[in-house]
Amino acid sequence: MARQPLVVNFPTEPLKTSASFNNPPVTDIAPRLEQLRARIRECEGRHGRPPGSVRLLPVSKGQPAAGIAEARRLGVTGFGESYLKEALDKMSQAADCQWHFIGPLQSNKTRGIAENFHWVQSVARSRIARRLNDQRPAGLPPLNVCVQVNLSGEESKSGVALADAELLCREVNRLPRLRLRGLMAIPARVEQEDAQRLVFRKLAAEYHRLRRVFPEMDTLSMGMSHDFEAAIAEGATMIRLGTALFGARKG
Repeated sequence: MARQPLVVNFPTEPLKTSASFNNPPVTDIAPRLEQLRARIRECEGRHGRPPGSVRLLPVSKGQPAAGIAEARRLGVTGFGESYLKEALDKMSQAADCQWHFIGPLQSNKTRGIAENFHWVQSVARSRIARRLNDQRPAGLPPLNVCVQVNLSGEESKSGVALADAELLCREVNRLPRLRLRGLMAIPARVEQEDAQRLVFRKLAAEYHRLRRVFPEMDTLSMGMSHDFEAAIAEGATMIRLGTALFGARKG
């Protein structure tokens, strides 16, 4: 059976090439990708999730061009980045891909993000949302936005408190150049699956409650390389995997 793209509705044209994409392929990405796809399918089935209900977003921050090119060759057409300058360099070599900004948002970077990204998953302040809206070019479709929630209350993590997520969602939903898609979180790292699931369960409950207020919401972005199976068990629709696919970051 033919493999399906990892992220639905992404462009499928051949990758645009440049000199830096002509590095030798990263040969261990293919088996890792196959194993991850199998684990996702198995986890969907084990928890009563429909096949294909979980999208995999490869996190390519800190990864070399060769790794991205190899992932693209294997059918990956969307990537997550956290640093604007690094992302712009990669976009110039893979303009047919869809790009998600998943890092902390600074006011002096919002214009570049609004002009170049398809998604921003880390909106945590109304002021940032307004800047993204005002700086989104009129010729582009609305910017897809997830509100980031700080589930663990960590001062080092971005995100609104769970109790404040609805208010920020309302602000995003009123802005015409933004499209509210859902919630995102990066919880504090814990190793026990029961503890992981407990945290994810809180976000999932709020997501399902907010979907009754904002029916257009369709994305619950939670789960990374160390905890994505717990996230799938609790209802994640998108998981963000970096090291599980690419190995340790190169930068």
